[in-house]
Amino acid sequence: PITPDESAKRVRAHEVTERLGGAATRAPHGPTSHSSGVTCSPYCCEPASEPTREHPATNHAARDNGAMERLRKIDPADWDPSLKAAVKPEDRTPLENGLMRFYAHRPELALGLSSFMGALKRNRQLPERLMELMRLRIAFHNQCRSCMAIRYRDAIADGLTEDLVCSLEKPYEAPGLSDAEKAAIRFGELLASNHLAIDDDVYADLNRHFTEGEIVEIGLYAAACVGLGRWAATLHMVEELPSAYRSEPVGAGALAPWGTEAVVVR
Repeated sequence: PITPDESAKRVRAHEVTERLGGAATRAPHGPTSHSSGVTCSPYCCEPASEPTREHPATNHAARDNGAMERLRKIDPADWDPSLKAAVKPEDRTPLENGLMRFYAHRPELALGLSSFMGALKRNRQLPERLMELMRLRIAFHNQCRSCMAIRYRDAIADGLTEDLVCSLEKPYEAPGLSDAEKAAIRFGELLASNHLAIDDDVYADLNRHFTEGEIVEIGLYAAACVGLGRWAATLHMVEELPSAYRSEPVGAGALAPWGTEAVVVR
């Protein structure tokens, strides 16, 4: 039996599909049983005709520099109360509220992501310095400008310096980086640039320095940095960053975390 909550979710999903011109253009039919034993919905099997889509209103708000704002940031004062209670944006700078101003369009998803990222932080077993070095090397490959510009205060307290950040330009030649740091950086770099090159040798190197649980920690954090950082790069959230990150052209390798002004966040 379908619960009222599940029924409401299905109605909402169908409304979204109709708005986007998908299943609403198909002729409904009775439930169909496939050879796999799965019974489909009345909309899943018929070929779709070419939909005529009515797009939601496009956001053409402009930034101060005249560029289009690709996705509207929601002011923390207008966040859903549950999100405000969880994040406490009033205790943070605008840059520290960062991407959450975009995520606030879907507070229930923002809360889930915040819980996941918080768990990675609260349960961290590896050194903050190591994780920050890996994050910054990933940020370079992603060309996420806000990711490259920031430095987390906990990592600085754990020994991160701008000299170490500069060593990320050629990390495997850097005498100031430990072998464990180089192994984590290598994994993160490959995940961001050529994930299928992560082979037995890469994992053997990780296993020389880390427990299996620590490798899971590295993998989950690196995956979050790669995926969320790439999306952040497309949103081009640069208004609160130092001038170099606002003015340089966009392109592969156009900017780097080293040799540019940084912003310390909590």
